[in-house]
Amino acid sequence: MCQSCAASAAPDPLPADASGPSGPFRGLSRRGLLAGLGLGVLAVHLPTGSAAAAEAEAEAAMVAAAAKNGAWACPALGRFPAGGHYGAPRGGASHAGQDVSNSTGTAVHAAAAGTVVRRSWGGGLPGRTGNALVIAHGGGQYTYYGHLSAYRVGLNAKVTAGQRIADMGATGNVTGPHLHFETHTGRLGTTVNPVSFLAARGVDLAGGWSRIDPGASGATVVVIQHLMNRRGYDLVVDGAYGSVSADAVKRFQRSQGLTADGQVGPATWPELVYTLRQGADGSHVRALQAALNKRGAALAVDGGFGSVTTAAVRAYQGANRLVADGEAGPVTWRALTG
Repeated sequence: MCQSCAASAAPDPLPADASGPSGPFRGLSRRGLLAGLGLGVLAVHLPTGSAAAAEAEAEAAMVAAAAKNGAWACPALGRFPAGGHYGAPRGGASHAGQDVSNSTGTAVHAAAAGTVVRRSWGGGLPGRTGNALVIAHGGGQYTYYGHLSAYRVGLNAKVTAGQRIADMGATGNVTGPHLHFETHTGRLGTTVNPVSFLAARGVDLAGGWSRIDPGASGATVVVIQHLMNRRGYDLVVDGAYGSVSADAVKRFQRSQGLTADGQVGPATWPELVYTLRQGADGSHVRALQAALNKRGAALAVDGGFGSVTTAAVRAYQGANRLVADGEAGPVTWRALTG
């Protein structure tokens, strides 16, 4: 685990172009940005009863409802080491993130879309790790990835949720290889508990199944729609988890004796996925190919589980320290969709 990595005074704010109007979310409205990222509710101080206050309240309700919207992903697979939790004592300070232990070279993924704004020893933050990356996600949200053994993206690179950005390592003051992961809100330097932060956005940092709510959009919704089509629901695969897809999921949940709430989570995913291997063909393979593409595989989503898809499954399994047998079973699905 980290021997330092203590929270300290916030550094100078980043330039405006790192995450502001000219940054990775240029052209998005505030409403669109919040809905897309699943950010926490903003504190506003507007006259009670004003139209602006009513709009802000409606916006906050929309954000809360769409928090588990597929915009966030688990940054790394591994275990939580003893003493590596957020707030653990570090001399006269406290641990600023959550440690996830695995072997050197394990894949590290972007937790959400954004721009790489720091790529250096310690990430430009005091009392931190060895090689580090900081990603700005807009709206005052940042994630920090430390103790890296290798970088896989450059400074100022635009990244997508789930993209491989680095390799786990043991650079800096550590007792063994792991990822030191932080979440910052409001400004870079103001940390919050990464476990609860991601949980509120449908991600289990400990490596469990994701939670995707109606209203979500993106690659993980595409995966769900392909899997539902394999179950006979004939959905349009558009990546939008609207009322038609949500109603179909509720019907599927009822058919499996599950709570029909429309959330695709730890109870629904295991019933929805298939164990797949080379030679399979159909919408469930398209779902697998879409999930692998979210992690950077660049496959043709053609529904054919041939040698290229097998190689992509093995590569993903190996990079994430899973059994690299080329078979997509529940463990591999859980990691891919987390």
